[in-house]
Amino acid sequence: MTAQHSVERDSTRLHSAADERLTTSSGRKDFWRATLSCWLGTAMEYADFALYGLAAGIIFGDVFFPQATPAMALLSSFATWSVGFIARPIGAVLFGWIGDRKGRKTVMVITIILMGASTTLIGLIPSYAAIGVWAPACLVLLRFTQGLGAGAELSGGTVMLGEYAPVERRGLVSSVIALGSNSGTLLAALVWLAVVQMDQESLLAWGWRIPFLSSVLIALAALWIRRHLRETPVFERRKQELEAERAATRDAQPVADARGFWTRTRAFWTLVGLRIGENGPSYLAQGFMVGYVAKVLMVDKSVPTTAVFIASVLGFAVIPLAGWLSDRFGRRITYRGFCLLLMFYAWPAFYLLDSREPAIVIPVIVVGMALASLGIYGVQAAWGVELFGVKHRYTKMAVAKELGSILSGGTAPLLAAAMLSWSGHWWPIAVYFSAMAAIGFFTTFVAPETRGRDLNLPEDAI
Repeated sequence: MTAQHSVERDSTRLHSAADERLTTSSGRKDFWRATLSCWLGTAMEYADFALYGLAAGIIFGDVFFPQATPAMALLSSFATWSVGFIARPIGAVLFGWIGDRKGRKTVMVITIILMGASTTLIGLIPSYAAIGVWAPACLVLLRFTQGLGAGAELSGGTVMLGEYAPVERRGLVSSVIALGSNSGTLLAALVWLAVVQMDQESLLAWGWRIPFLSSVLIALAALWIRRHLRETPVFERRKQELEAERAATRDAQPVADARGFWTRTRAFWTLVGLRIGENGPSYLAQGFMVGYVAKVLMVDKSVPTTAVFIASVLGFAVIPLAGWLSDRFGRRITYRGFCLLLMFYAWPAFYLLDSREPAIVIPVIVVGMALASLGIYGVQAAWGVELFGVKHRYTKMAVAKELGSILSGGTAPLLAAAMLSWSGHWWPIAVYFSAMAAIGFFTTFVAPETRGRDLNLPEDAI
């Protein structure tokens, strides 16, 4: 590290709103409370989506689409899955706007209520045998409202934790968001591991409801903590700066931004590209592969569920390691490395899955999740926050993430299932998997290095 760079980092740390608050005892308490809140909220979101992903691959075809062929039932289940991703950008725009104007805390309370209520109600939907087509219709509606909350929850937690974190440890602290996602996935896997031990009749009748109903406990805990949260130090400083600006420029005419559209939105599109490289492979690894192994290859349902469980346990080491590496070596090079590994993972992965051997299937799914769902997101959390200026950070980050999710994760299991139904082979899916990882890889070459950036700067990093 050069002397100049060291001085710059020291200067940034000195003027950081987060570092300034952490010098007080109350500030440190606020930090730990926010960290716990963000961890629980993200755990809630990912538990909800992991529960549905596992249910879609294992049981929903039988409960909500009993008259379809196995391949079409899997396709229908993941089509319903995609509805949640359609709702997410709507939630991102709506709640991002509120978060940038009214504060991060307000939105975090609203989103946890939306997601918790939607997930619990999914567990109360009657089966197709009881109410016919109204059963999948209710499922679609609740997936939509669940997606509205999720569209702002993940980005909101990421922004809040990034704005609370000390400059020198922002990558490591922000990786707690990924730890939350991992905790949610682990919880979902644990619950499903227990549920799938039931006999088939009980599982179809009522057993599948247990995971969804139990999620209310996380929602209530997160809601209680969030009601007592303090606003982030970065947003509090931003409010003070806005008041000073309004007083100084009350009679002045606003200066129009003369830059072109693409120049003004480079940071936004950069995050979209980075998100595609992570989110698509992530949902293929922990969503589609589970359904492919259980429903198409007809491997025992406990095998992919065990794989998700093992990967989630390992995630508690992989995620903070990825965050630490991004603090030590930079966001860009660390992210690029994960994307490169994913580009070469897909082909041997699907080839090995066809063996149907549990001793092979489990490690394949574990490695995919460790790279995409865990490690790469441990870097993305801090990088996404640092890409944007404080004025519109919540809105831009939330919308970019959800647009990237729609273009990748939200549609990936559905498209993969359609490719499988069309071709009868896994090779188109491997091409698709590698292509999305490649988008993330090449995006890192046009993305700026943002490690240690002052989060109170009004302009984007690029």
